[in-house]
Order: sequence, then structure tokens, then C-alpha cells
Amino acid sequence: MSQMKFGIFDQVDDSGRPLNIQYEERMQLAELYDHSGFHCYHQSEHHATTLSMAPSQSVFLAAMTQRTKKIKLCPLVYLLPVNHPIRLAEEISMLDNLSNGRFEFGIGRGASPHEIEALGMPPDKAGEAYAEAYEILQKYFASETVNHLGKYWQVDNFPVKVKPLQSPHPPMWYAAASADSAVWPAQNGVNIICGGPVDKVRLISDKYKAEAALAGASARPDALMGIWRFVVVAETDQKAFEIAEKAWPKFHESFYQLWRKHGTEPARLKLAPNFKGMMASGYGFAGSPQTVADGLIKQARDGQVNYFVGHFMFGDMPHQDAMNSTRLFASSVMPEMEKAAQTWLSN
Repeated sequence: MSQMKFGIFDQVDDSGRPLNIQYEERMQLAELYDHSGFHCYHQSEHHATTLSMAPSQSVFLAAMTQRTKKIKLCPLVYLLPVNHPIRLAEEISMLDNLSNGRFEFGIGRGASPHEIEALGMPPDKAGEAYAEAYEILQKYFASETVNHLGKYWQVDNFPVKVKPLQSPHPPMWYAAASADSAVWPAQNGVNIICGGPVDKVRLISDKYKAEAALAGASARPDALMGIWRFVVVAETDQKAFEIAEKAWPKFHESFYQLWRKHGTEPARLKLAPNFKGMMASGYGFAGSPQTVADGLIKQARDGQVNYFVGHFMFGDMPHQDAMNSTRLFASSVMPEMEKAAQTWLSN
């Protein structure tokens, strides 16, 4: 792949505004992402927490299919242990048709044991349920009838009447947290996104490339390896930092809400209590277009990725600030990153 692509990640976390207003603001942002040349919009799945005010990704993205024309739409990820796989396969098929083939989907077992447990799935069983659900999904997309007698789901002669527009199914995504976790995606042509420190991202991207080369025909030469970061762009460094710093506490509260309730800590991604700390850790970027471009070019180069995913809206950030940040990123940062990326993507 010779050109950097850009995506959006959104938790749809609580903005503090009425929910109908928040939804409409997110739809307006989606229209802007669509017009601005972003490749894909990714939305997470969370339950029993203000980290997501749109816990049904399928419902939310169905609305988005009608407000956008070009951008791809992708749950990142569907939590397989707590979704009935047949129902999920039908929703994937519907969304692919509603979007005229713009739908993609990620799969995972869930980062928070508290959310899995809240929906009735014992956390220690989530791995087994994930594997079984994935097996059923594959059966659904590959056949006209599904039969499956498993530990968590029993499917008896289920007729497949709703197929996705893309064959055999839409492209898939996986959130990779370690180099070892990149092996299966690379071997099967599954796109990946990494949210960890950039040195770990580099290990993951190197492993992905090596495994894809060994896999041959089953790998995808156009597969995307992405890095995810929080981004705020404004006319000056000071203005961008003030916007990010003010909006961050609301998001941080939502992110840690369930963990604090249960007296635990996330196993992987740890977030600083202020945006200054996020910038110091390399997880957050706030500044003028040139400042942000310089920082993100270094991260993308060091991670050797071909896809950058920006988290532009979080916490109680004013809607117009998020819109302005997105416009500045698209008009000024994206071209700089595309140009710089030629130096490592053409090798």
C-alpha cells in the first residue's frame, strides 16, 4: 500500500448534553468526516457505563448509513461473547446493504470484564464464547443453512435469507495489543488497530508484515495497520490545548467509571488524568495544524503504519470545537502526513 489513510474512532461517550442533541451532533460530525475524505468511522461497544451512550452500534450506524455517502462504517469491536452470533450476522448483512457495501466490522471478546459480566457472561468464559461465536459467524457467511451444537449457542437448521452485499462478508478488523495478537489477523487478511505506546505498535506492525508475507494468498496486500490517538487541532497550540484539557476530565470519568466502581484497573491502556499527561505519554496531541502534523508524522513513521485513526470528539468538548478541529486536520494535517508517509510506505 503506497498511501496513508485516515479514520475516526469514537466512543460516543457522555457529552453532558441531552442524548437526542448528542446523537444529532455526532451525525453532523459523521457528515463532515464523509465530506473530508476520511476512510472509515469506527465505533466501540460498551455497556452499563457512560463511556458509550450508543451501546447498540448496529442501531447507531444504521442511522449513519443514511447521513453519509462514501465513508466506511465499522464497529470496533462487536463483543462476540454477549451478542447472539446469528442475530449479529443478520445485522452485519443488513448494514452492509443499507450502506451499499460500505460496512466493515471488528470482533473481540471485550476489554472490560465488568461489562461482560453485567450482560450475564462470566468473564472467564468469554474466550470460549468468542471462539464459538466466530465459528458460527463464519458458517453463516459461507452457507445457506447453519447448524451448530455448541456450549453457548445451539443453531438447528437455520436458513440464511439475508446476505451481505460484499462477498463472502465485509472486511474485518481486530484490535491488536501485542505482537503475538497480530499473527491471526495477518494470516487471514484482517485489518488491525493499535492503541498502545508507539514502540509496541512497531513490534505489532513488523510482526503483521512478516506473518502476512508467510501467509501468501490468504493475506491482503491492501490490509490496514493503524495507530489510534486522541487529537485536537485549533488555530494555535494554546487554544487547542485549552480545548483538550477542558474536555478531558469528563471523558476520563466515563472511561474509568466501571473500573472505579469495582475497585480495579484496566489491564492494558492506562489514561492520564489530564490531557497534559496524555500528550507526555504520546497518546494525545493538541496544537496547531503544523504542531499536530509534526507529532503524528513521527508516531506513524516510528510505528510503521499505513493508517492513522484520530479520536477527535471526547468528553464535553463543544460541538463547534470538534467540527473546527476536524476541518483543520483534514485540510492541513492529512496532506502533510500523506506526503511524509511516502518515505516509509513506498519501501
